[in-house]
Amino acid sequence: MKKNLLKTVLLTIGVSTLVTSCNNDDSKPWELPEVSNSGIKLPYTVLRTTEDNVEIRNGGFGSAATAHPTNEGEFYALTDRGANISFGSNKIFPTPDYTPRIGHFKLTSEGTIEKVKEILFKDPSGNLISGRPNAAGYGATGEIAYDEDQTTVLATDNYGLDSEGLVAMKDGSFWVSDEYGPHVAHFDAEGNQLERLSPKGINGDAGDRKLPAVFATRWANRGMEGLAITPDEKTLVGIMQSTLYNPSKADVADFTITRIVTFDIATGATKQYLHKQEKAKNSNSEIVALSNTEFLIVERDGAFTKDTDKGTVQKHIYKIDISNATDVSDSEDSANGKLIDGKTIEQCTWSELETAGILPATKTLAVDLIAVLGDYPHDKLEGIWLINDSTIGVINDDDFAVWTGENSATTQKYISGTETTENIDGNTLYIVNF
Repeated sequence: MKKNLLKTVLLTIGVSTLVTSCNNDDSKPWELPEVSNSGIKLPYTVLRTTEDNVEIRNGGFGSAATAHPTNEGEFYALTDRGANISFGSNKIFPTPDYTPRIGHFKLTSEGTIEKVKEILFKDPSGNLISGRPNAAGYGATGEIAYDEDQTTVLATDNYGLDSEGLVAMKDGSFWVSDEYGPHVAHFDAEGNQLERLSPKGINGDAGDRKLPAVFATRWANRGMEGLAITPDEKTLVGIMQSTLYNPSKADVADFTITRIVTFDIATGATKQYLHKQEKAKNSNSEIVALSNTEFLIVERDGAFTKDTDKGTVQKHIYKIDISNATDVSDSEDSANGKLIDGKTIEQCTWSELETAGILPATKTLAVDLIAVLGDYPHDKLEGIWLINDSTIGVINDDDFAVWTGENSATTQKYISGTETTENIDGNTLYIVNF
């Protein structure tokens, strides 16, 4: 990692007036604000307050971040499926009709953030979607969605998304990846779905435009967490959060084996590469392109520094390169992908893969956020905004400020052992050099 002093923006953010233009003031070129060594939470509204006085916030803009493709100083941030609470192997949805969305933000030269607008996701007919699970055959994992009464089963949503990766195109459209199906969906500038790719080929007459079949073996809730576009806007690049359960969880030999997929937008052709994680069962939470073969990725654990020795908590950003990595695509597009001596890739060790001539992407550490900042109190580092060729903004998923409490109750999520309003988790932007 470069030894230059890495920087963090102190942004003074208020709840700002909705702006009517996305363009910067042409009379004053945008400049990155002066920086200090701390971050600040983005503005939020309260979706609802529970009977136990827990605020469910909107918020939630941290599952991904990406630069506005033409307007300097502007970025988009993505929510996921909405507030959800663990209920055994199922989920409780305290706001069951919440629509996943994109937030459009502007960082001014004065160090303030303006929220330009929100773009809510819709199905091809223009109806708002939800974050509830898909039905069988549409990307379902077997998860059942419940209301807060823990008894009422909520309806499935064939167009539902747990949105996690975001790409903003110059034509105004967006590509979004999902960690359940997994899906990659294309939306127009108003949030209407144009196309949806999945391993199951649910596009109807879309032919071969789908993700490789092996991706249907994803670890539920750890699917395609990150999505990028190459600078020429020709190729989507997605990264899986964790190891595929291929052919099953019990068969996985090494939980540091994870997959990257590329998708040629024009032809629908795909390629696959491997990424080796630093620790078993880590999370690859974001990817952004530096070139057609080089990327920045987030690789993190799920720990809080409030609970764990800072020296063991991992919130890293790596630079990876796929130019010399081996394409592990399966020409037959079989359910378990390419086999090595009769075993799936996930049944192999790294030594076996090397013997078979399979090399992963190369990686070098670009930023250790805890080392740079002294602390990174959030558990879920998930978004990268590429500001320029040496500067990024990073943002966390705040889980809509709620957490799973005792007996699957909706509880407030804190980033400190001192449970005050100031310590409720919130989307927080830091700006650092890489």
